[in-house]
Amino acid sequence: MRYLLDTMIWLWSVADTDRIGKAGLAILRNGGEEIYLSAASSWEIALKAKLGKFELPEPPGPYVRTRIATQAIRSLPITLDHTLCVYDLPLHHHDPFDRLLIAQAIAEEMTILTADRVFGKYPVKILRCGK
Repeated sequence: MRYLLDTMIWLWSVADTDRIGKAGLAILRNGGEEIYLSAASSWEIALKAKLGKFELPEPPGPYVRTRIATQAIRSLPITLDHTLCVYDLPLHHHDPFDRLLIAQAIAEEMTILTADRVFGKYPVKILRCGK
């Protein structure tokens, strides 16, 4: 199965795994699944770190790259199809990063690991994994 990580799930996976439920942790630790972090998430992390919304122990570039490599997480680029799929989504969520993640999961037929309850309003496969 192929999974796309919501930004917060990924951040928790490297810093605060107690916030991730058992099902999510099992997938992250299994090693047998294809797990992806979207370029939208790295963009969100870089932007929010620059704006001071959260602190990282080092700049986003090395922080994200070294940790996804250690976790064997793959990078999912943003494509034209992904961005255009956003248009077809209902306006349940106004966060542009989350809307793009949802569009990517739909287009790529992935399941999103998320703690965000609003994702459940969209026609996308989700696995709720936040406590």
